[in-house]
Amino acid sequence: MYRVMTIAFSALALAACSSTPDWLSLDGLKPGPSTDTVRFESEPPGAEAKTSSGQTCRTPCALALEVNTPVTVTFSLAGFQSETETLEPMAATGAPTQLRPNPVVVELTPAAPAPAKKLAPTKKPAPKTAAKPKPKAKTTAAPAASSPTAQPQQQSPSPWPAPQR
Repeated sequence: MYRVMTIAFSALALAACSSTPDWLSLDGLKPGPSTDTVRFESEPPGAEAKTSSGQTCRTPCALALEVNTPVTVTFSLAGFQSETETLEPMAATGAPTQLRPNPVVVELTPAAPAPAKKLAPTKKPAPKTAAKPKPKAKTTAAPAASSPTAQPQQQSPSPWPAPQR
């Protein structure tokens, strides 16, 4: 009986070792990427600050950025020219690496007004003059169709030949 219990207990212990839970993993002890909080300001405020890593915010604001590589930040606001700043990692002895400049302050330049579109000259309609009515031609009564001297009435020209009688 003791043998069966020992084998069952060993099998359960072996199965438990094959799947280690996340809380027992040593990955949590590894340091994450080093970051620095950088403050962004603009004149006028309300500009969108977008970093090369894809993070964005509206000035005045602050973002936590990784310090392992240089970071570019583009400031844009409607009606103003975009400005780009580069942040460089600076390592000091005995201190963690930080991004400089911090805070980043930019003054946005108003955009030049768009050139006025040249409109094509429009043709003015000719002034309307009262058209004189054409005098009506005098109409005479056509002779009766039964009279021997009656001539057939003339019709408007037709693209088809006239029927033969």
